[in-house]
Amino acid sequence: MRIEADGRTVEITHPERVLFPDPGLTKADLAEYHLAVAPVLVPHLRDRPLMLQRFPEGIDADGFYQKEAGRGVPSWLRTVRVDKVGGEVAHPVVDDTASLLALTNLSTVSFHRWTSRADRLDHPDLMVVDLDPSGDDFEAVRRAAHRTLGLFDELDLAAYLQVTGSRGIHVVVPLDRSAATDAVAAFAQGVAAVLAARHPDELTVEPRKRDRRGRLYVDVARNGWAQTVIAPYSVRPRAGAPVATPITRDELDDPDLRPDGWTTADVPARLEAVGDPWEGMARHGRSIAARARQLHSLLSDIGR
Repeated sequence: MRIEADGRTVEITHPERVLFPDPGLTKADLAEYHLAVAPVLVPHLRDRPLMLQRFPEGIDADGFYQKEAGRGVPSWLRTVRVDKVGGEVAHPVVDDTASLLALTNLSTVSFHRWTSRADRLDHPDLMVVDLDPSGDDFEAVRRAAHRTLGLFDELDLAAYLQVTGSRGIHVVVPLDRSAATDAVAAFAQGVAAVLAARHPDELTVEPRKRDRRGRLYVDVARNGWAQTVIAPYSVRPRAGAPVATPITRDELDDPDLRPDGWTTADVPARLEAVGDPWEGMARHGRSIAARARQLHSLLSDIGR
């Protein structure tokens, strides 16, 4: 199977290989999905170091995460080199449809992206609050998302929503890249602390499950250095091929909303019908430094 894209011919080897036994989704089907959503998926990946989640024998077999652009990544694909202890990592980058399909050929099911861009890796343009339920109570996730949106409204920060394709919701705030990674991580921790203190029976910042006592975990760990988060319109390695899907605030109140409700079968039609709710979000990136005093005041009120 050969696909022409961006002046390159990308070969999809073993297109008949079944990656998702339910619903019988093959490697060719995954490539067709990525080709269909490339106009919206690629901009969300462009210029960001990636971690790939690959399943060469399908999601029912062992998969693995890959940060280093090796093991079949074509030499023409762009990489971003990041220092690590004892060396560096050359992360793959998807800047166009051809790059996306080349990584699809490696049976890359999920794309996990940095919250910063290659030119300023230490200054994120995204802050992420991951609302992770202890069980399958999605109503608790929905309430937590409303509470998180309310707090960001107080702080005059734009916030966007995404069902993760798994069990939870991500609340994502675009930033103006004026703050370094450590400052963004500290600010996100303050946001989580305020939420947990305001709603102690529902929300927690306890990372250990045994200490959560059924409360929903407000996870902000993805804002640390070299952390990654599932990219919009990326497929998750779960039965049914669910997709991490951006939603509008109005959709948050839809009684039929599920965290894994959209799949590779219906996301292309959704995009044709309603577009990408995250389109142009970078225009609303703001400074957290300008809101740090207000957040500090909220934290001080909690301690009284």
